[in-house]
Amino acid sequence: MTVTVGIVGAGSIGCYVGGALQMGGAEVHLLARPRMVDELKDHGLTISDFRGLHHHCPPQSLHLHTDVAAMAGLDCLIVTVKSADTDTVAAQLAPHVGADTVVISLQNGIDNAPRLSAALPQCCVLPGMIAFNVLQRGQGVFHAGTDGAIMVERSARIGHFDTLFAASATPFEWHSDMRSVQWSKLLLNLNNPINALSGLPLKEELSQRHYRRCLARLQLEALAAIRQADIPLQRLTAVPPRWLPRVLDTPDWLFTKIAQPMLAMDPLARSSMWEDLERGRRTEIDWLNGEVVRLAAQQGTQASANSRVLDLVKKAEQGGRRDNSGEELWALLSD
Repeated sequence: MTVTVGIVGAGSIGCYVGGALQMGGAEVHLLARPRMVDELKDHGLTISDFRGLHHHCPPQSLHLHTDVAAMAGLDCLIVTVKSADTDTVAAQLAPHVGADTVVISLQNGIDNAPRLSAALPQCCVLPGMIAFNVLQRGQGVFHAGTDGAIMVERSARIGHFDTLFAASATPFEWHSDMRSVQWSKLLLNLNNPINALSGLPLKEELSQRHYRRCLARLQLEALAAIRQADIPLQRLTAVPPRWLPRVLDTPDWLFTKIAQPMLAMDPLARSSMWEDLERGRRTEIDWLNGEVVRLAAQQGTQASANSRVLDLVKKAEQGGRRDNSGEELWALLSD
């Protein structure tokens, strides 16, 4: 029996995941903005990755929608909208879903799944995480430029789901403690604003020590708050979470030797926050560094560097600088 999947908010991540699922045999329905629907009607959907994947879904094979009512009756809905839109989308979905619907949140941040669950109490809502970057290249092409897996809370309701990603060789993992995974991934995502404020491709940015030192400072503040909140962390990279700041602060020559897996990416890969700023969209800074600031406040401490980065990205959203050198960013975070 063919699994029917709806992608709610088919942008960069949603289109890539949808293309991978369709490649694996699922019947995929893409709920997207009219601009995206028009682009996919003209060019079809192509997914690629830095390992060499290249798969094209022709326009006639796609199920494209702009009306949320089209999500009714599907087996599974994958929500990939920005965190700021979670409550609105949940309210729109509520009349069209029932107890048989599994809803997966593949979003940044920590609290999207609980927010969806509160608005959709009749559904099985599962937190998830996508650990790689996807760049929208235009004409229906979506490129995964970094390594990483799709991670979802383990559930018997969708026990077959991992097999759908096998055809595209997209890494997929089940996890029993997604809160731990989400905080572990958020540590890595703290590089998103550094990358966006540098204006450089990820590989070039991470190859420069001053930018890495900025990231290490953000991570040290996050690790302190996480430790005080007694949140366990998971090892998502070759480097254990609590060693990351020390490794990032090593000289360039040593970093390229001991952290080679962290640089295994497409030379042109960028962060999703860079893409948001490039396209004039609101970023998810409130659900990344903002989460660190809030967690620190709950523990009675401060995360001053994360707070400064949050302010810098807010200014960039209004046209502020997005070409800071590593030295300039380090000075701004060290004031």
